[in-house]
Amino acid sequence: MYRSVNTVCLFLALFTIAATFVASPQEDSIEDQFIKLLFQPMDEFQNNLAEIDRQWHAEFTPMAIEVMSLAPGAVGFHMVELLQKRTGQAFGFDANKWFVWWWQQNQPASADYARFKSLLYGLIDPRFATYFSLARKSRIKLDEVRWGGVAQDGIPPLREPAMVTATEATYLDDSNVVFGIAINGDARAYPKRILAWHEMFVDKIGGVDFAGVYCTLCGAVILYKTVHEGTLHRLGTSGFLYRSNKLMYDKDTQSLWNTTWGEPVIGPLAERGIRLERSYLVTTTWGEWKRRHPATTVLSIDTGHQRNYAEGAAYREYFATDELMFSVAASDKRLPNKAEVLALTFPEHSADTMAIHAAYLRENTIYANRLGELHFVVLTDTSGANRVYASKGVSIASYDQRDTALDSEGTRWTLAENSLTTDGGRKLERLPAHRAFWFGWFAAYPDTILIK
Repeated sequence: MYRSVNTVCLFLALFTIAATFVASPQEDSIEDQFIKLLFQPMDEFQNNLAEIDRQWHAEFTPMAIEVMSLAPGAVGFHMVELLQKRTGQAFGFDANKWFVWWWQQNQPASADYARFKSLLYGLIDPRFATYFSLARKSRIKLDEVRWGGVAQDGIPPLREPAMVTATEATYLDDSNVVFGIAINGDARAYPKRILAWHEMFVDKIGGVDFAGVYCTLCGAVILYKTVHEGTLHRLGTSGFLYRSNKLMYDKDTQSLWNTTWGEPVIGPLAERGIRLERSYLVTTTWGEWKRRHPATTVLSIDTGHQRNYAEGAAYREYFATDELMFSVAASDKRLPNKAEVLALTFPEHSADTMAIHAAYLRENTIYANRLGELHFVVLTDTSGANRVYASKGVSIASYDQRDTALDSEGTRWTLAENSLTTDGGRKLERLPAHRAFWFGWFAAYPDTILIK
């Protein structure tokens, strides 16, 4: 779980590791000066701070905010004073407000900002140092990349986790939320109450390599095939966020990946044109999923980690309000931040994306529309679960919200996870879609079409 930084412990860790930084010869660059503020004696600190003040340019602002957000006591206090003096703003120790103000200025960060991030966060986890450098390509603004307060894989992914049968899953109640997946006859349920503590599973489902990525902060679970053009990308949790959305990393290149896009955005893979293929899953209840799939398997509660896996225990306070833990550059008030939407993107057919308010779909259990040339229909069952199918000219007229739909010509269609089918063998293929919080989807696709 993302957490507030314990500044005392962090300072001790920085002080211990910083001995290496101090002992090695360093250029007297501005990023070095900012880093040294964290562990210098007070007399050297005052001289260094005065030199930063003398050289001040607006592009130093993100560095000052990040040092302030990590620094305990006097260091953070003096950073706040410097920021307030140089910007005329008064946000105190609230890094979220400082960043939102900075992003509104539309100014670039320092040309050496990537090196600063490498030096700063490399003190916390040496693996972080490889994420950022002047030589690494970036498709996103680095000042919108924020540390989540954990080390690499500090929120531990579940890799090939143990599964149990439905009858063995006595820890689950029928009302518990699960993410249901059925691929090549292999039906599996991943309970939200477990996945919220791990935010990712890496597994073979139906013989196919997948990563299921759960960004708890933006409310999105997306299922990706991890083999792209013959290469298996071994993904994990980077410890960093972009627009309050977790960034993944791959073990082979330490490139950072945008979770919502399924694309590498920083590092050696950033300009390779890689986009992982999405697959379909459904957010539903355990009772409804096992009714549809009595032979399903489900995550074992014995994950090898000690967590409170009770329903609703993870992120209880975060989910209870509309407030964000990490700020975003822009938001849209047509819906509350954490209103759930069904998120649709079909890049092979259209550059447009769409968000459909989940409450709207509960009232409109059959919803038809299109993105580009791709026509689709959304069917919403009694649990509130949404499934999207390519409609191919078929107009669905009625749906019993369980297993059967009728089209406008009276033909009966049977609902399955991979398709809608008729007794005569006609088939409408399932399309990938997922639930997300409105703010997170809008942050990733600010031009998205909203249906509410």
